[in-house]
Amino acid sequence: MKLLRIVLCILTVVFFTACDRKESKTINMARANWDTGYFHAEIYKIGLEKLGYEIPKLKDVKPGVFYVAAAAGDIDLWVNGWVKTQANYIGETKGKVIPVGYVAKQGGLQGYLIDKKSADKFNIKSVLDIKKHAKAFDANGDGKADMVACPPGWGCEKVITGHFNELKLGEFINPIKAEYSASLADAISRYKNGGSILYYTWAPNWIFGELKLGKDVVWIEVPSSKTKVVDSKHATKAKINHGFSLDDIRATANKDFLNKNPKVKKFLEAASIPLADISSQNLKMHKGEKSESDVRRHAEEWIKANQSTFDSWIKKAQN
Repeated sequence: MKLLRIVLCILTVVFFTACDRKESKTINMARANWDTGYFHAEIYKIGLEKLGYEIPKLKDVKPGVFYVAAAAGDIDLWVNGWVKTQANYIGETKGKVIPVGYVAKQGGLQGYLIDKKSADKFNIKSVLDIKKHAKAFDANGDGKADMVACPPGWGCEKVITGHFNELKLGEFINPIKAEYSASLADAISRYKNGGSILYYTWAPNWIFGELKLGKDVVWIEVPSSKTKVVDSKHATKAKINHGFSLDDIRATANKDFLNKNPKVKKFLEAASIPLADISSQNLKMHKGEKSESDVRRHAEEWIKANQSTFDSWIKKAQN
């Protein structure tokens, strides 16, 4: 009888452990509240649906909100993790939210740009060179250069704040933290009317289709000892310090969710999307194809054009 009780206890533990690790049928997936992240989020969503998961309408959230919710288990994952820029947020989850796979390895380039005409006219190569010519970039008459910056809650906001504190940029630059797309549209309009512009941005992004790098705009250096030198095909040929590390765009997910859903983990590890394809779609959105149905169509068209690649992700997830 004693042996029987021991066997029953072991079977009970195994049963309830198996139940606890049962795969979810629904995934609570979020996406970034910047539209350049919609396209690859939709492709991943379609892939997970192909694996048999139900995914409600994607929640648009800021990084800070995502990591708190994902750590609590209220959101399962997103594929908009700029993991170096968002490192503080990830660290605050104390291991409850982890990166997995690579949407684009070393694909996230960030930095500050100005119009090439002003760069040549004033010989501006560094963000510190703006100080002598701040009035040229002043749109509101306060004497400071206006710079399109990051809205509150984005990971880049902390990096920019670090630059402002370290280099005392606030003495001659006014960071505009309003809605990013609208602020950038205002800057583009100012440029097309002959004005000087200064803005933060990242690649992949539709802006490089609107303002051509090397023709319309150029990167400027951030002479900061706390950031890495970035050399990228998206940047200038010369090695300059962008002030931001070249980032990896990755899926980040609740660790317990991944443990219970190995197919999801395998899919996220297998999938990746070329930067050029993301940038191309982003430009379509900027030109007006930006509805939810447009984004879905773009994703479906990409999958059709890359069917064998997409199918390989599914196969790897199922094995």
